[in-house]
Amino acid sequence: MNPMSLPSHGLYDYSGIRGRPVYDWPNGKRLAVYVALNLEHFAFGEGLGAELAPSGPQPDVLNYAWRDWGNRVGAWRLLSLFEQLDLPVSVLANSAMYDLAPDLMSAFRQRGDEMVGHGRTNAEKQGVLSEADERVLIAQATEVLARHEGKPPQGWLGPWISESRLTPSLLQEAGYGYLLDWCMDDQPVWFRTRRGRILSVPYPQELNDIPMIVARRIEGAVFADMIIDQFDEMLQQSAEAPLVMGMALHPYIVGQPHRLRHLRRALAHIAARRDDVWITTAGDIARHAAGLPEGVVPGSAPSAD
Repeated sequence: MNPMSLPSHGLYDYSGIRGRPVYDWPNGKRLAVYVALNLEHFAFGEGLGAELAPSGPQPDVLNYAWRDWGNRVGAWRLLSLFEQLDLPVSVLANSAMYDLAPDLMSAFRQRGDEMVGHGRTNAEKQGVLSEADERVLIAQATEVLARHEGKPPQGWLGPWISESRLTPSLLQEAGYGYLLDWCMDDQPVWFRTRRGRILSVPYPQELNDIPMIVARRIEGAVFADMIIDQFDEMLQQSAEAPLVMGMALHPYIVGQPHRLRHLRRALAHIAARRDDVWITTAGDIARHAAGLPEGVVPGSAPSAD
């Protein structure tokens, strides 16, 4: 009997984490930690959006206003927390945010934080688009970030982590060096694309406040404990090999005061160990991994074809 042949994405091959080449992050560190802050703008009366409560007829004022609170209040509270703890941030930015809240975007720019492409708005998904329309989405979002930041973003997270089968290739062809959509590993992995390769940097789907707090109804204290436990365990595991720990945050969720207090506790726990870990950005993780010798990062060996 022939073994079952299942459809494959073709982007990477299986590689178990045990037995891979071992390398270090800068200064001999083994655990890289980054904060991914999602700054998102949503359409009023139409389109997609996370829900605090089941939506009613459009316009859904309750959920729209809850999300808008994140940009008006929550993001500023989080900015203050990052400043207090001296934490760099990877800002995953909808390009629409530059029209909605230019002062907020400027505040993160002035800190020197990384700006990561995150589509035009989280009121839409890119994975349902035709190749031509998806290419336009990527180009439009990239142009806005490049115009405001003085350089194009190097990383991308799709709105709603939505990809078509061509997304990695389209991003590579648009000049992107890494993407964050895939959560299948704790180390960077090279993806094959139709015209080259692009690096996948680990992005969390458990240390992510939307699936945990909105979907699973886990509250702030437990979410903070999860962050602390993840950090402590991964720091211990990283004695064997380099690892990446990300935290995905949304201002309208963890910016709420009752959750922010617990997030403060978790991030302070990490900041207190800054001498033992590399607190950095997703972009710096990608740059370091891309600069390693060929064959060290999984998938980096040239393909047979």
